[in-house]
Amino acid sequence: MVRSALNLAALADAAVPGLLPVSVRDTTQPTTEFESAVVTDARGKEWVVRAPASDQAGLLLEAELSLLRALRGEGVTLPFSLPNPRHTIDLPSGGRALVFPLLPGEPLDPGVLEAGPGLAASLGRALAAVHELPTQIGTDLGMPSYTAEEYRNRRLLELDQAAASGKVPTVLLTRWEKALEDVSRWRFMPCLVHGDLVADHVLVTQDGDEEAVSAILDWGESKVADPADDLAWLAVGAEEDAFDSVLEAYSLARKIDPDRQLAFRARLSGELALARWLMHGVHTEDRAIIADAVQMLRDLAKDVGTDPL
Repeated sequence: MVRSALNLAALADAAVPGLLPVSVRDTTQPTTEFESAVVTDARGKEWVVRAPASDQAGLLLEAELSLLRALRGEGVTLPFSLPNPRHTIDLPSGGRALVFPLLPGEPLDPGVLEAGPGLAASLGRALAAVHELPTQIGTDLGMPSYTAEEYRNRRLLELDQAAASGKVPTVLLTRWEKALEDVSRWRFMPCLVHGDLVADHVLVTQDGDEEAVSAILDWGESKVADPADDLAWLAVGAEEDAFDSVLEAYSLARKIDPDRQLAFRARLSGELALARWLMHGVHTEDRAIIADAVQMLRDLAKDVGTDPL
């Protein structure tokens, strides 16, 4: 079922007593697993309503709801805001939608991130705070949990599946295989990770001349795994000096010894995301996604040539 922005506004109206919606704007992306909109009520307050577009998305939404409740528990402190789903409503098709106040901020574009002690350092500290959370939070909620070796094997399986598609350039398969076979790169301490960090999921606000991470959204893909995954979008999307500033602040904020292979695995994870996008298109038989992924893989192959990661 495809819900319009008006349908979603009606869900918010039914979920929140006295909401009285006066306007709505659609925020749903074409390839998202969720349908979402921002509803403005009669008092000018803005609300986000998110509904799953499939049964699988419904499971992710329930996982997100459980984690958000845990992260609001006693003893948990984070240097940014989290969505606060105050209201839910059951859907006729099964599952339920979440309704919560819109958090202020603009998406963080890694391409314009600047090096130095400002936003890059704020982002590094924010990610470190996530990775310092007790892994027991994830295991108690039944989240997927991997050792370093299990996660390396998971990546190897992804590589095999991508290779079987016949759509990944050979130079990339060789590059990734060498990176995955070097076990010295895969000695890390698993931690609780967000698992789906992209620009739209990290919000930034400005106070005077200072910019800082104000909120992190969409926690349905969280797991206990490789911390490098949460840095992958920056490794492939930010300028090198800006990425280094994030890593420096991140390492200083972590309580464990620095992971010297973190940047390497983050870059690998960022590149492998293209293969996962390809396989998503293959599994869903979406020709547009497949074509998009194939073009991005070709562009990456041209950029890196035969160089190792």
